[in-house]
Amino acid sequence: MNRRIVITVAILFAIMVSAQDRRSLTGVITDSMCATGDHSRMHMGSNDAECTIACVGDHGASYVLYDGKESYFLSDQTAPEKFAGKKVVVTGTLDPAKKIIHVEAIALASGSQ
Repeated sequence: MNRRIVITVAILFAIMVSAQDRRSLTGVITDSMCATGDHSRMHMGSNDAECTIACVGDHGASYVLYDGKESYFLSDQTAPEKFAGKKVVVTGTLDPAKKIIHVEAIALASGSQ
């Protein structure tokens, strides 16, 4: 009986901690090769979106969210493609030590096209 209580408490604690770390971060979807959103040195496409997609698709880079100070790896590497080069809000759980966002949702930021 005591083991069940300990397991239940551990599960509830994990759920509470996970829920507390859920947040929304705003930034630009870019790639790990151009992590600050500066694509001028790469010359891969005619705009930031094309460069991002080319770096990810052809050169092994990963999609990241750049918030103006830091870039964060995105656990979902499929959904960000349609937002490449755009300002978005990513909702998910942040692992600050590894700089990874475990993505739950991505949406255009207000005023973005």
